[in-house]
Amino acid sequence: MLIAENIILAFNSIMSNKMRALLTMLGIIIGIGSVIAILTVGNSLTLTVEDNMQSMGSKDIFVAVTSRGEDDERESMIDGVVYPTTEVSRKEMNDEDYITSDMIHDMSDKFTDEIYAVNVYNRVGDGKASYSAADTDIMVTGVSAGYFLTNAIDIKSGRMFNASDFNNARNVCLVDKKLVDALFKGDAEACLGKEVEFEIEGAKTTSFSVIGVYEKSNKDTGMGSLSSMMDILMPGAQVYIPLKAGNQLTGSKDLYSTFRVSTTVGVDTEQFAKELTNYFKPYFEANPNWRVQAVTFEGMLDSLTSIIDTITLAVSIIAGIALLVGGIGVMNIMLVSVTERTREIGTRKALGARNSSIRIQFLIEAMVICLIGGIIGLVLGLVSGSLLSSLLGYQAAPSVPGVIFSLLFSIGIGIAFGYFPADKAAKMNPIDALRHE
Repeated sequence: MLIAENIILAFNSIMSNKMRALLTMLGIIIGIGSVIAILTVGNSLTLTVEDNMQSMGSKDIFVAVTSRGEDDERESMIDGVVYPTTEVSRKEMNDEDYITSDMIHDMSDKFTDEIYAVNVYNRVGDGKASYSAADTDIMVTGVSAGYFLTNAIDIKSGRMFNASDFNNARNVCLVDKKLVDALFKGDAEACLGKEVEFEIEGAKTTSFSVIGVYEKSNKDTGMGSLSSMMDILMPGAQVYIPLKAGNQLTGSKDLYSTFRVSTTVGVDTEQFAKELTNYFKPYFEANPNWRVQAVTFEGMLDSLTSIIDTITLAVSIIAGIALLVGGIGVMNIMLVSVTERTREIGTRKALGARNSSIRIQFLIEAMVICLIGGIIGLVLGLVSGSLLSSLLGYQAAPSVPGVIFSLLFSIGIGIAFGYFPADKAAKMNPIDALRHE
């Protein structure tokens, strides 16, 4: 019998028992739908992470003080960046364990051709900014001149920091629209030159003069995407002050545990990261607990995407168990169908149908059931995956290989679990089949 005729027979059989066929497909629908939804969300998350990492600067390197310990090794996050660390990192760092400003200056002088900008920053802390009778929550960051070469902002009113502000640790600040709205009723021009009082936890209350109002740039230079995420996680106004002024505010020295290097065009960041690691080795050779390591964005991106892919695969395998349950359901209903159609099978064999024809007929019917269930599950999975991605704030990105694999897998389920009933039908004795009541 032709394949097309077998497919028509399969559809006729399904239509004659619609509810039973739908219940049979349910396991396939749930399994395929779950896998596609999970793959869609995982793929969306991966693409979002890649976009964010690229926008943070694909040519950037993070240099950080990390632990020397060899036991209990795990990963830790420093200023939003994952670094290898160990149990010894629980110890409090001493002055000699930090990178000094002199080390950073010497590094910049040595690698003038390779370095485009050095971004040193200090999370001063959270607190309150007040002017007159109004106040608002703020997050204050002390930054170096290189910060704004790798983190794009637009000055809407006033001016940017100048060399004198950085070198003389002047109490000046750049503020965003949130602070202007809260303290100056949205009048950016009115706030310029005003003395705003900062009350930071763990620091003395100090007045800072507003010299500029900024907003985040849409340019993909620096950490634009990360800053958008920070806006959500930290809803207070973000205020920038000169790095030395920030150190004075908190009473800290010019000592740093991490900073960021942006390389010039054409520099091999992986190789240069190794050079920076080797450069700092002499400074920390005598330090038993700490060392300096340089990590590229490419390396961190590979690690993050690998973790996401592993989690997605593990959850997809768990969801795929529903497919196996659905396959058992298909085999069960096909055995019932073979029993119900015993006389039909006997009649066909008596008229000369070969065993292979009978086997193919029931195999195709099982495959059609699974394929229809797979298509329904695919549609539901794409819809639910897109909705979940949107709710999580990601742009939906269905996995094309996942879609193709899921459909092929559903057909494979039909073949695997439909073969035994089909083979049973093919091996029936035509005389016994015709006698069947």
